[in-house]
Amino acid sequence: MILAFAATLAIVVRDHTPIRAAPNSSAAELTALSQGDVLEIRGERAEYLKVYNYRRERGGYLRADMVRPVGFNEADAPQLLAVLRFLRETPGSEALGISYGAAYLKAIPTRTLTAEPFDAIARMAERLADAASGNGSRPAEAAAHLEVVQQFGIHMRSFERGGRMQVCYDGELFRRVLAQAGASSEERAHAVLGLTRPDCIDPELGPVLRATLDGERRELLDEIDARDLSAITKSRLHARRAGVLASIAYEQARRGDSPRVAAERAHAELLAVNANDLGEDRRVEYEDAVLRVSAVRWAFGAPVPRTEPLLLSAAPGDPGQTCLELSEAHPGRTVALARRCTYGIVWMASAQTILKGAALVLAVQPLESWRELWLFHAKAGVWTIDVLSPGADNPEEGYVEFAGFAPASRRLLIAREVKERGRFRRRFEELKLDDLALVRQASSPELLHDFGSWQDPAWRRDTLALH
Repeated sequence: MILAFAATLAIVVRDHTPIRAAPNSSAAELTALSQGDVLEIRGERAEYLKVYNYRRERGGYLRADMVRPVGFNEADAPQLLAVLRFLRETPGSEALGISYGAAYLKAIPTRTLTAEPFDAIARMAERLADAASGNGSRPAEAAAHLEVVQQFGIHMRSFERGGRMQVCYDGELFRRVLAQAGASSEERAHAVLGLTRPDCIDPELGPVLRATLDGERRELLDEIDARDLSAITKSRLHARRAGVLASIAYEQARRGDSPRVAAERAHAELLAVNANDLGEDRRVEYEDAVLRVSAVRWAFGAPVPRTEPLLLSAAPGDPGQTCLELSEAHPGRTVALARRCTYGIVWMASAQTILKGAALVLAVQPLESWRELWLFHAKAGVWTIDVLSPGADNPEEGYVEFAGFAPASRRLLIAREVKERGRFRRRFEELKLDDLALVRQASSPELLHDFGSWQDPAWRRDTLALH
């Protein structure tokens, strides 16, 4: 909720505004205020105002040009709304905009209230939370602004994700937008996008609660009709649906249910995104969706034809485990070669024999948006299982997949895409089959000779790594 204003008030318009003990620049500084702070005006002396700030519980003097007096009558509402509209798209002015938004809500009669101020305040609160998470150039100012907006009932949640602190707006005013009968399609879409962010899901949430939350996220997204939306919002909506449906497909596979329908729809939603409409700032939402859908690609992908002599079988192990056994077919018998168990999802459709039975590759997904590549191959006559990971750091988001094999040089072709420390990185690599040593890598497959000659046709047809 938004705090109600009273008395003769003014809003601070600059950061680091000092309150002094006397009305002159050489007087002792009692405290410093940030933009958006609200003051009660108690008097005036020359170019200074005598004020009191309830958040800091301090009174004193400050220069009159550091604040803007505000009124709360119906006649003041149009001017307050004009300032709110100006500030809502101004990065770095979120606290000031939220303060003016609170003043507007106090001035506007309930009978004429629309969804617009709720939408503006909520979007500024979301942007401020992103800045406080380090997604900006002024995290220190953002932290101070968070303290300012708390007085208006703006609440944040925070938790650690990937070794960094994630701050998220709790979304109360987004829900108010959805409750407004006259909210536009664009306002409703912004609200749903704010309420379904994947990076604002508590990483400690258990699987049952997470599945329930993803079901709620899907319902919210399905309520939005994309036909009347702007190009950028429409693509953002498709990307978000793709990511949520990919999460649901993963949860269904973990429960032993068929994930195919959810995964196919996730893929269709991803293909509906026009990445060029998103611009530089929003493209990360598309890249996030690509990684999530890629992780479950084998839930709807066509099985790879396998050839003898290698045979791969899966059987239940301990509760929640799948145990894999690789064997080699011989006339009248089979010989066990290697065995390993995992709590991850084993995508058996991805199993592919390479080099006439000298090795086998398999996609295994241990986490919602993290897919590995298992390589079964012989070293010095002994079969072993090596795991190729999307990245070397702590799992965040990513996948690695088999892209082909160059028989003459015995080089494995792979594609990796990963999100590390908030950044997305894609690369294509040539590895030696025997010891997986990196031979060369590039940002595009066209820059690698073996990719031009030996990439797998099925991989090129189905992969999302070439998006």
